[in-house]
Amino acid sequence: MSTRRISSVCHVGNIAIGGDNPIRIQSMATTDTNDTEASVAQAKRIIDAGGEMVRFTTQGTREAENMKNISARLKADGYNQPLVADVHFTAHTADIAAQYCEKVRINPGNYVDPGRTFKHLEYTDEKYHEELKKIEARLVPFINICKEHHTAVRIGVNHGSLSDRIMSRYGDTPEGIVESCMEFLRIFRREQFDDVVISIKASNTVVMVQSVRLLVKTMDREDMHYPLHLGVTEAGDGEDGRIKSAVGIGALLTEGIGDTIRVSLSEEPECEIPVARKLIDMIDECTRLREEAETKIHDGWLTLEFPDHMEWEDLQLKCAMAAGAALIDKKADKLCIVYGQTFSFVPQERLRQLADVILQAARVKFTKTEYISCPGCGRTLYNLQDTIRRIKAATSHLVGLKIGIMGCIVNGPGEMADADFGYVGAGRGKISLYRQKECILKNIPEEEAVDRLLELIEKTQNPTK
Repeated sequence: MSTRRISSVCHVGNIAIGGDNPIRIQSMATTDTNDTEASVAQAKRIIDAGGEMVRFTTQGTREAENMKNISARLKADGYNQPLVADVHFTAHTADIAAQYCEKVRINPGNYVDPGRTFKHLEYTDEKYHEELKKIEARLVPFINICKEHHTAVRIGVNHGSLSDRIMSRYGDTPEGIVESCMEFLRIFRREQFDDVVISIKASNTVVMVQSVRLLVKTMDREDMHYPLHLGVTEAGDGEDGRIKSAVGIGALLTEGIGDTIRVSLSEEPECEIPVARKLIDMIDECTRLREEAETKIHDGWLTLEFPDHMEWEDLQLKCAMAAGAALIDKKADKLCIVYGQTFSFVPQERLRQLADVILQAARVKFTKTEYISCPGCGRTLYNLQDTIRRIKAATSHLVGLKIGIMGCIVNGPGEMADADFGYVGAGRGKISLYRQKECILKNIPEEEAVDRLLELIEKTQNPTK
């Protein structure tokens, strides 16, 4: 059975991540960070469910400043769990948030580099080096603020928001994703700042797993051992979101990789916590199941056997977690789930359907519509959960089609590159629609947007109509 990767320790407020500490569970609020009452109430629900850290979007200085009030209110009510500020596009916001939060997440894809536009840029080595100097000049003052306030940092790379600079030099590859992280990490090490956690996320489980593995190898080669945060971003909701998360996160946990996790579901954030808890509790059993099953792969078939009765969600998660790595690594391309041979509590057809969902989550075989939907946050300015339900109801028959449903522009346009169509929040009550990377319609009123998306899909699939 694999052993857990030993990382350095990152101190985040009153908890420690990495080393021999427990794997930590976290989630992210969906409230407006300027709404102190709603933010405090939701943070309490996340913590009461077992969350050990709560992240809030701080898209501007006003939101960053209000983290002080949210923190004070929670602490006054006896909630001392660390708060994390999530920063995109405006680096100055990170400087402010670092004064009030136990941790600040910054995204290398847009912290200094401009937002992704999918333009190819030509750089000489000298010019590329100059761009790295710009990052260092902006990052060092932030690091000094974090040192002063004992604030930890998460370097959070998202596949959906890689900069044009990185994409132009490395392409849309795990190597580019990892280098985006390492550029920042090398600066932190030079500045002797070690309270750092790393995350590399993607909605594509194969990209996510391959990139994290490559990051571990790259850090080891440069004698770095920072703790890792795991998650499959924009995993979706319901069964699909849980299984996709279990495939990606579980593949790495069963290899001993991971120090903190988030299961990103397009549901209320407190719903993520029990699922994350189960994944952690299942590590030993699923590692054993994975290792046993991989020794018996025959003609591409991976077979998982379970003689004991268990809750349906537990079976879903165990199967996805145990099968994830073999499917992602293409050791197998078919999955058989044997459960309860002496019982009759699960019809065989339902087990076959579960196997199909896992195969699709691992990008092996597509048997239904693929939805890439984010969990939402304070940047989401429309009714995300209702919209997901409406789009699913109208498109679930379109087998193999990929539809992205994104709260905002941070990862939305980037994830559209992996989707056939995209529905992306553009402002309060406004939606932009994408066909792959191309924005087709901008700033459509929310009440019209689902119908316009369906029209776009129909027109694309049936151009002669």
